[in-house]
Amino acid sequence: MLESSPLSPMPSEEPLRRLVAALAVTTALAGCTSTGQPEDELMVSANPVAATAARSPAPVAVPAGTVLPLASAATAVVADERTRTLAVAVESPPQVRLYDLDALDRAPRTVDLPGPAETLTLAAPGGPVLAAVAAPGSVLRVDLAGGATGRATVDGTPVGAATYQGATLVAVRDGKGVAVLDGDRVRRVITGGLLSADQVFAPGSGAVVLDRLRNALFELDVAAGTVGEGLRAGQGATNGVVDRFGRVLVTDTRGGALLAFSLDPLLLRQRYPVPGAPYAIAYDPRRDLAWVTLTESNEVVGLHVAGEEPQQRYRFATVGQPNSVAVDPASGRVVIASANGGGVQVVQP
Repeated sequence: MLESSPLSPMPSEEPLRRLVAALAVTTALAGCTSTGQPEDELMVSANPVAATAARSPAPVAVPAGTVLPLASAATAVVADERTRTLAVAVESPPQVRLYDLDALDRAPRTVDLPGPAETLTLAAPGGPVLAAVAAPGSVLRVDLAGGATGRATVDGTPVGAATYQGATLVAVRDGKGVAVLDGDRVRRVITGGLLSADQVFAPGSGAVVLDRLRNALFELDVAAGTVGEGLRAGQGATNGVVDRFGRVLVTDTRGGALLAFSLDPLLLRQRYPVPGAPYAIAYDPRRDLAWVTLTESNEVVGLHVAGEEPQQRYRFATVGQPNSVAVDPASGRVVIASANGGGVQVVQP
């Protein structure tokens, strides 16, 4: 269950690199089968299908906390501690709704989008929020104070973004790569060995991309414009977040687990069972809590992740189809958004 403690002393560099060489697969495919089809050691199937959120049953328990009505399906949610803003992306009409975190009963401000946003990411504390809009392919920067937007056009289907050393990295799913934005201009696209680019993360000075089809995390050398070594990410990884230790915490939806990866070198540090099809994830850096939604059971769990292995501290009933989650580090409140019109839930642990 436990691969290694995130706070324990690191082994010497050379044995680690030998371990990486044994476990990691470079961006080239591993070989060919007798039928001539590519053989890939990272994938769990020769005909891969990306993992998705489990379909939730009808809720049987009353959701904890308070539920704000929202008829439209929510596609993403993020909280900004500095401006006290909760941003919720909705599907129809495609918008970002900006709520006052300290007065959630007030009507939100709305920002229209050209299409539904698959993800929302804070570019920095205080904003802007990066909204990845698949169709038409664009990344919008939503100012949290005034609601103004800037827009970068990206060829393909952008589905996730992260800030990296003054630039913006954009995962482009069908482009099988990561676009590097300088402001609103695409500087380059990093490709090689990916079947899909679904989320991108920038822990510390590094960068990694999650490929749901190859079911693996891959290191990125942004300066060189190359995709590096990859590691298998469970049975069907879907979402991730960076913690204050510089690890990438990933939900293995098919495998029912929370995975913790470190960089330099890329290693799987922990695998902790989380039954119930874990999907969305948010991280509270003040309390070292990873909040993970379980769409199979309409629940959210709070896992303390600073010790030798994660420990469950909280478990709450949620709205139906809890596909999005965010946390306000100032108060510790957790926000869960329903993808089937069940509303936005706010829980104070």
